[in-house]
Amino acid sequence: MVKALYEGRLAVNLAGIKMLTPITTASGTFGFGLEFSDFLDLEKVGAITVKGTTLEPRSGNQGQRAVETPAGMLNCVGLENPGVQYFLEQTLPELKKINSPVIVNIAGSTPEEYGVLAAKLDVDGVDGVEINISCPNVKQGGIAFGTCPTSAVEVVKAVKANTSKPVITKLSPNVTDIVEMALAVEAAGSDALSLINTLVGMKIDIERKAPVLGNVMGGLSGPAVRPIAVRMVYQVAQQVKIPIIGMGGIMNAEDAIEFFLAGATSVAVGTANFREPRIAETISTGILSYLDRHGFKNINEIIGLALPK
Repeated sequence: MVKALYEGRLAVNLAGIKMLTPITTASGTFGFGLEFSDFLDLEKVGAITVKGTTLEPRSGNQGQRAVETPAGMLNCVGLENPGVQYFLEQTLPELKKINSPVIVNIAGSTPEEYGVLAAKLDVDGVDGVEINISCPNVKQGGIAFGTCPTSAVEVVKAVKANTSKPVITKLSPNVTDIVEMALAVEAAGSDALSLINTLVGMKIDIERKAPVLGNVMGGLSGPAVRPIAVRMVYQVAQQVKIPIIGMGGIMNAEDAIEFFLAGATSVAVGTANFREPRIAETISTGILSYLDRHGFKNINEIIGLALPK
């Protein structure tokens, strides 16, 4: 029924992951997907990207974890999750009942941890692995893997050596040159890219005269970051040969279409899930209307149309 609804017009192939629609969910904003099953048909989502998963259970950061901003939100959840074993034993069997690809976002503190996680998730029901390289590298004094090409390459190689699944590297925007990072992880073997992750920001309570977030700083997401995200996708798409998942402040179909025109093969919806749980499905309908209005047969015809000829 779902396939008939879209007639294949929104289907994309993301590094071997066949998606009925080009819409996935940004890690950390959609739980494990099952939490949203009362609000939308999960089979109408191109792929379910689950929240960051670590080797051991994590309780996350202390204190306030999220705060609204004028055009988005800040969060410092701290990768709270029940751990990879729980995911494999309790969550994955339920996800396998849904006819949608599953992408698992993984996070670690050393390249070796990422490799072990990749190996554990190299199982039926997992369709791809997304590497969160915005995590601190404990061997390098806490510097984020995603801000150092050498460290990012180590992680990608460790994951690639331990999985048969497509590997997606999620790039941090908190760098001087996003293209340099993209080319480095592509050369290391990444099959696709996600960009962008959140920007670092903070909010101060002027009455308490203290930071609002328990972790002081957090990740800024929402409409405020979209122009930056579109710019980075546009730059990277001109330099790499692997597909891109564009993300950052997508609130409607028009926002998503910007990313496709900038060169993204797929897009991920994040902060908007909190405001409208059915947004992933709503965006697909809006894209179809756009294709009809402009005389395009399918989504692949508009990918990269805004790039220099």
